[in-house]
Amino acid sequence: MALVEPLTAIILSFCFLGFLLYKRVNLGITLNATALLMALLALDWQNIPTIIEKTTTDLLTIAVVIATFGVMLLSELYKETKVINSLSESLSRIVNNPKIVSSILPAVIGFLPVAGGALMSAPLVDLEAEKLGLKPERKAYINLWFRHTIFPVYPVSQLLIITAALTGVTIPSIVVRQIPVVIVMVFVGYIIGFWKVSEVKNEGSSDGNVNLNSEGKRFLVAFSPILTTIIVVVCLNLTGLARQGFDVLTATFIGLVVLIVISRLNMQVFKKPLKNWGIYGITFAAYGALLLRNVIKAAGISEIFQPLVASGTIDVIVLLTVIPAVLGFITGSPSGGVAIGASILTGLLFFSPKTAALLYMSAYLGYLIAPTHLCFVFTADYFKCSMGKMYKYVIPSFIITFVTALLVYFLF
Repeated sequence: MALVEPLTAIILSFCFLGFLLYKRVNLGITLNATALLMALLALDWQNIPTIIEKTTTDLLTIAVVIATFGVMLLSELYKETKVINSLSESLSRIVNNPKIVSSILPAVIGFLPVAGGALMSAPLVDLEAEKLGLKPERKAYINLWFRHTIFPVYPVSQLLIITAALTGVTIPSIVVRQIPVVIVMVFVGYIIGFWKVSEVKNEGSSDGNVNLNSEGKRFLVAFSPILTTIIVVVCLNLTGLARQGFDVLTATFIGLVVLIVISRLNMQVFKKPLKNWGIYGITFAAYGALLLRNVIKAAGISEIFQPLVASGTIDVIVLLTVIPAVLGFITGSPSGGVAIGASILTGLLFFSPKTAALLYMSAYLGYLIAPTHLCFVFTADYFKCSMGKMYKYVIPSFIITFVTALLVYFLF
């Protein structure tokens, strides 16, 4: 016997989720605690162990959780082995243009999906943007915006893994639909970030063909683990492994092997990231997202919206955009927006690449402009500028990108 009605349960659970995130409680603990609270409120308590067991033993859950752990381990090892330094340094020496370098570096470092990761690229952007005489708020905007251009098309990002798992849509099919949106993000970011800024060349960035060739090889070697991972994900999409989440799991393992080989990794360095509790928190969050989906499904919460959708009171597009965007903005977490949005919509529509992509972009863009977004906070703090000054660049970029995501949905 449920304690309260499904609608009351979801309201109380969302309030609880928002409170935990406001208190900066680990996302893994937050999602799992929210799922358990919702289960206690909306389900017969005798059914709760069954749902937990079903979630834990499901092949998709196992693949997604292990893949998430592997992605985070790959990211941490990139930092610990200093391979990420070689990647960024070689790129800055190859490209003889501070505008392009300051745009690409945050995106390249964005391959490491770590919380507050914009702080890693901030010093590099500051160095290049200083040559252009940019104001602090514009430097901050460039660092924040370009860091987040890569994730919608990066097949081993945690959010894409979770989105694919919750919607049953393959990662490459989502990525393909988001390529036009990312192109617009890059174009808008470049126009707004460097509006009326004069061209300046990097001095001594290339000292002849020998040096340029050397830096090119250095870049390719440093990028090879990421490149290998992406290629394997795409290739495995041609098999049934993609449906069960084993494409990313297999690709991440191969990427780790490549990184170990090129960095000549020793056991002491390998064990260091394993002591970082942040890896386990994000891995636990992947499990929590799937548990929350199963609880919402069992509680029949999506049925609350079915009469409203059927009568035309609420359009499905509104649910696909507003719910994940608002949740992403309020919580500063795109995973929460996708997990809850997908769980509610599962009973209302059949997810396709176009609906999964719109759900993803709505949650992602809501999170991107959130004042609780760690990258936003860290970037503003590093460049000593207010978030309010950054918003005059961020808001127009958000609007144009969001409209593009809607156009892609309706036109393709």
